[in-house]
Amino acid sequence: MKPNRFREALAAGRMPVGHMVWEFGTRGMAKILESADLDFVIYDMEHSGFGIERIFDLIAYSKACSFAPMVRVPQAQYHFLARVMDAGALGVMIANVETPEQAKMIVDAVKYAPLGNRGVGIGTAHTDFQPLPAVEYFKESNESTVIICQIESPLGVKNAEAIAATPGVDLLWVGHFDLSQTMGIPAQFQHPDFLAALKTVIDAGKKHGCRLGIQPGNMEQCEQWLGLGFDVISWGADSFVYRQALINAVTDLRKRVG
Repeated sequence: MKPNRFREALAAGRMPVGHMVWEFGTRGMAKILESADLDFVIYDMEHSGFGIERIFDLIAYSKACSFAPMVRVPQAQYHFLARVMDAGALGVMIANVETPEQAKMIVDAVKYAPLGNRGVGIGTAHTDFQPLPAVEYFKESNESTVIICQIESPLGVKNAEAIAATPGVDLLWVGHFDLSQTMGIPAQFQHPDFLAALKTVIDAGKKHGCRLGIQPGNMEQCEQWLGLGFDVISWGADSFVYRQALINAVTDLRKRVG
């Protein structure tokens, strides 16, 4: 298998830093991402036009790069999870996980027996079309693959501890916009109820050895959330980063030329 740089960062005592791609799914994107020295990249199928063939292409391009390619699937369904794994994803992100039963179903779809019930298709994209020794590959895949459960609702917050305790779940990730919206306090990230929800998720993750991820929109937000206990960061989505960089550059240019 391609080495999982996300897990290598953790083993080295570093905080994994990543990025989300939901717009610029081009053949050159993987090498551009690698130049930023990222640990992981999440290719998003939930809020993008990316279909499974595009995901197969993006992961194929990513195999030539150092970062760990991961995929956020549209829903926690077997056909999404198993297919992105067969494309060669080294991790999956699933939106709005609310119960330990959902978390167990996700693990079953992503991990091979005895940890799960993922179907076997050795010799395709995820093994570089090589007929690898099955038993060794199953073990390596189970140990390498990262499962990220997003907490995005009051029910998810309530069940955060049970979700974190589910064997095979590696990371609780707060989808902050969705969580604030489902709580009835949209985008109010300093609201006492929102901060209390963050603490509940953080405490649950730490109790059960799960990492805690989030995607801040600016450095001030990042510093606050790191201070609260988050230890995995995705820096923005591609279109936002490009838009802000272009705005900053054009604004500066206009000032310089009058």
